[in-house]
Amino acid sequence: MCGIAGATRTLLGETPEEVLFQMNVAMIHRGPDMGDINYDDEIGLCHRRLSIIDLSQDGKQPMSILDGRFTIVFNGEIYNYLELRKGLQDLGYEFHSDTDTEVLLYLYAEYGSTSLLMIRGMFAYVIWDKKEKRLFGARDRIGKKPFFYYQRKNDFAFASELKSLLAIKSIPRKIDNTAFLDYLHYLFIPDPKTIYQNIYKLEPGHFFIFQNNHLAIQQYWDVDFSNQIQGSVGEISEALLAEMREATSCRLISDVPLGAFLSGGIDSSGIVALMAEALTEPVTTCSIGFFDKTIDEATDARQFAEVMQTNHHEHYVRDEPAQIIKKLVYHFGEPFADSSMVPTYYVSKLAKKNVTVALTGDGGDESFAGYQKYSADMFENRVRSMLPNSLLALGARVTNGSDVGLLKRANSLLRSTSLSPGKAFFLTNSFITNRQLDLILSEKMLNLSAEYDPSKHIVRLYDKANGPDHLSKILYTDLKMYLPGDILVKVDRMSMANSLEVRSPLLDHKLIEFAASIPSDLKLKDGEKKFILKNSLKKVLPKAIRSRKKRGFVVPLDHWFRHELKEMAEKEIFHNNFLNEFLNLKSVENIWGEHQSAKVENGTLLWTILMFSLWLKNERDR
Repeated sequence: MCGIAGATRTLLGETPEEVLFQMNVAMIHRGPDMGDINYDDEIGLCHRRLSIIDLSQDGKQPMSILDGRFTIVFNGEIYNYLELRKGLQDLGYEFHSDTDTEVLLYLYAEYGSTSLLMIRGMFAYVIWDKKEKRLFGARDRIGKKPFFYYQRKNDFAFASELKSLLAIKSIPRKIDNTAFLDYLHYLFIPDPKTIYQNIYKLEPGHFFIFQNNHLAIQQYWDVDFSNQIQGSVGEISEALLAEMREATSCRLISDVPLGAFLSGGIDSSGIVALMAEALTEPVTTCSIGFFDKTIDEATDARQFAEVMQTNHHEHYVRDEPAQIIKKLVYHFGEPFADSSMVPTYYVSKLAKKNVTVALTGDGGDESFAGYQKYSADMFENRVRSMLPNSLLALGARVTNGSDVGLLKRANSLLRSTSLSPGKAFFLTNSFITNRQLDLILSEKMLNLSAEYDPSKHIVRLYDKANGPDHLSKILYTDLKMYLPGDILVKVDRMSMANSLEVRSPLLDHKLIEFAASIPSDLKLKDGEKKFILKNSLKKVLPKAIRSRKKRGFVVPLDHWFRHELKEMAEKEIFHNNFLNEFLNLKSVENIWGEHQSAKVENGTLLWTILMFSLWLKNERDR
């Protein structure tokens, strides 16, 4: 796990070495082991390294081959690099290190962009072809590794994190107000947008070429739900277990200590069980707990760790949130409000004390229908298919504005079912209502909100999905937007804040492709979520784990805003004059008061506002 960055000399100015040094310093947490820079008359590159494979100086980057024609900066791990290396050696290539980085370089020299189809791993990398004056870069298929870029005319720059990119002072930092509206709905800013105008994220499964002052971006991979496999439940379960075993075992290659995050749920427990099968020593496991027993998973994790005889570690979150939140906001670089960032930070910090690489169960929910929202959305779609749209729309209008429990729920159902499936799935994924927006937005943002449609991100993906049914389409949508935009951003930034590499077997692209081919009625079967995944793990997990109710990384926000976070949040929200441009603080005060009096639970909305306020203050005080 590393940090990469670079820019054209037009952006680096008269002091390229100094600017590249500052870009590297901004992401030193991503690679504390070593760092270097390289530049010529056209391009400057820099790299920070967290050494995982081949810990020697031979793995130093930027790395060049063929008399300096090709130079690479690479962030990630290639799990099949030994196999690829053997094939290149058969073609006559000679290697001077044991790194996957050198394999990537020669692979590109031999096959060009088609080499991406041969790679199995997580990655973001850039290769400079000095002879052709061509800059080539790519991001892994599902978006494990981040990639930001700026392009304007003949200027181009890229980096693993926004902080590094913005170390180039000539890059403008103008806020994209539509991205702010996206953030309020989703709690993150969907690819390819960022909070800044003219700065973008390279979307997962895409590569770019910058040559002759022209940027071309192309997709090289997508999830295909159109080819559904046939077979019995037993046959498909066996095949799925084999895929998971392979995806796990290939992620155990490491020259440094390796462990796992353990929540006690089926995904992380399954990965730990498969690790235990493959390793000769006990697995090192790490868990986070809360004293609120309604959301605490540490007890479940500890019990499973005892069964598996792991080397287990745990940490309970006490009164720390107010002490670390500003640090977390810094690491995201743009507004981000998934509150599970807090336990993710702590479990990463705990893991780093014992290992340098940790495996996780991320990806199971999106591939195998693990979230409750999928069941709810499937029910809505059945209602949508049974009743005429005109009747549903009429019912939504009649019940509109109802605050009474039953009528309020009825209105929510009727409003959603009267919309297209894609639009309705946007409502499912939105964390703020139109009524709340009308209350909290400043006049300027209200006018923009009336013209802007944040649902377009989800609708575009839903309409693009080639699955045979509604569940396939919403799973595709989450795999392409929610997973890379929220889950993987959270895990990357919080693990990298602790210089920890995280690997996710369930995000292996071959496993995702196989999961996409499994019929939907084996994922969500008679109301049971992740049916086929649970069935496939029968041989390695006890029934108590397979039947355990999903909790997720839930954070006690409502409680925090009345206790641990109250003083800090009140100060940061209501004494930040920069917020007036975006929010109606009088209305926010009312929402705050309702929450403090326990009339309404506004924890998620207040957290969203607090995270934006902290980011905005950092931005304007720079």
